[in-house]
Amino acid sequence: MKLVPEAYPFVGTGLVVTAAAWVAVAQAGGALWTSAAIAASVLTVFMLWFFRDPVRTAPQEAGLVVAPGEGRVVDIKEVHEPSFLRATARRISIFLSVFDVHVQRAPVSGTVEHRVHKPGKFAVAWLEKASEDNEQASLGITTPHGRVLVRQIAGLVARRIVTDPAQGDRVERGQRIGIIRFGSRVDLFVPLDWELTCGVGDRARVGATPLARVPVRGERPKGRA
Repeated sequence: MKLVPEAYPFVGTGLVVTAAAWVAVAQAGGALWTSAAIAASVLTVFMLWFFRDPVRTAPQEAGLVVAPGEGRVVDIKEVHEPSFLRATARRISIFLSVFDVHVQRAPVSGTVEHRVHKPGKFAVAWLEKASEDNEQASLGITTPHGRVLVRQIAGLVARRIVTDPAQGDRVERGQRIGIIRFGSRVDLFVPLDWELTCGVGDRARVGATPLARVPVRGERPKGRA
């Protein structure tokens, strides 16, 4: 199983502590050491699961916008996005539980022209106010069809957001762009005339599930909510 580089300090520490606890069980025995060894083992396995980075193949069809995060679509709303799109956009919010993959991937291919980190609170990530109040990092990507914004939002447990690309970098659809540690939310902002291919309650697989599609010339935009 492939792990993200951010996993190594956590998993390494967990393995050392687990090994030491089981050595203590072998040498001293006792319910206390056994309980500690079992707890350390479970925590280490959880770290391995949490920091997994499964291989995902982005669909090849032109014009698709894939999920930047893995989890459940909890909200779809028209909002004004003033920082990068500078227009009314459709926001698709994905909630990531601690059991979901926490790597984020580029929803489209394009050039990063906006990269901003904003300190904030650590409220429950599925709440509406989390999009404005919580610690977050925004990555704006310019494509030939329009602008897209991905916003990584920390949650109640999350305390660290990692964003990989720098301003000016070229990213490809499905490419890793970052990770949020321990429960979070990812918002995707797309132009209103892009067709939605998802709805509230849908499960999204990061880098693989299409959430929207660039409209073909002459088509009327469609949407689901």
